[in-house]
Amino acid sequence: MAPSDLPDTPPDTPPAPASTPVAAPPYADAGDVVTDVLGAPWTAETLGLPPDEEGPVVATLVHHPTTHPTGRAVLHVHGFADYFFQVEYAQWWTERGYDFYALDLRKYGRSIRPHQTPTYVADLTDYFAETDLAWSRITERDGHDHVVLSAHSTGGLSMSLWADSRQPEALAGVALNSPWFDLQGAPWMQSAAANRALEVIGRRSPMRELGRDVNGFYARSLHREHDGEWDFDLTWKPVTSFPVRFGWLRAIRQGQARLHAGLSVLAPVLVLSSAATRRPHEMGEDVHTHDIVLDVPQIRQWATAIGPHVTYVAVDGAKHDVVLSRPPVRKVVYTELGRWLGAYVERRTSMVLE
Repeated sequence: MAPSDLPDTPPDTPPAPASTPVAAPPYADAGDVVTDVLGAPWTAETLGLPPDEEGPVVATLVHHPTTHPTGRAVLHVHGFADYFFQVEYAQWWTERGYDFYALDLRKYGRSIRPHQTPTYVADLTDYFAETDLAWSRITERDGHDHVVLSAHSTGGLSMSLWADSRQPEALAGVALNSPWFDLQGAPWMQSAAANRALEVIGRRSPMRELGRDVNGFYARSLHREHDGEWDFDLTWKPVTSFPVRFGWLRAIRQGQARLHAGLSVLAPVLVLSSAATRRPHEMGEDVHTHDIVLDVPQIRQWATAIGPHVTYVAVDGAKHDVVLSRPPVRKVVYTELGRWLGAYVERRTSMVLE
């Protein structure tokens, strides 16, 4: 069981059973709001987007209201081969008076459609369209004037670029969970020659798959049918991930280059990560106590490229998605998140109001 000061999953918002992959809300039309796969009071709103070369495109805005509305909200965006299912994380926010929203981006999770190539975009700015729509619903339609942008891994890169581009007035803070700020692996992979080769292949053969060996250790460390404690849909977050395509990786490297040149996100930023990276060759303790996806030194190196006010915290024993770590580690994560929220986000807002 989780420590008593961790948020408990409320009985009226059960996660999807691990043994049965969940189906998307029966392909709701754009604009439809239905009960989400997480169950009431969670809702899922389909956001219609311009079609691309594969056909119609949608994103999905998931929502859980707080008990006592305060004008505050969180918008969370997932990483690669991922979607929103982190109910405990959402509850931590709703208990503090924040309406919680999560965006399943185009071709991910609730937003995947049969005619689409899962996860694929050719430019990270494509995600600005659904983020703009989600933001307008949260701020203009639902009336929130204090919004924290939360993002994990690849979402941390995309949302940093979006926040820099849009500079939204209601942005109160940015909380990033192991953002993907550089290309992990051997040093030659970050070289100018490698970038040039990727640029050429990604432009000429964008749908070509990059050969890689996925051991599945990370997803296995999370899912309760394997070595973890969490329920999630293995068709939306597969143990062996999704294929990586050269056109998509080209978009990632272009986005990382923009971040490396320096962004100007003016709101307070929190960057959380594990304390260290490991590359295990078998399931074991390292899988559960390190980031086995990204290189932590790269996260630390580029954290201050986001803007002028960045707090970086390395959490000993954390997994890649720090809020899915073991209970004692999650307790530290939430303590650090709460400290940052009180010291910089809510205090800053109070000072502005005064």
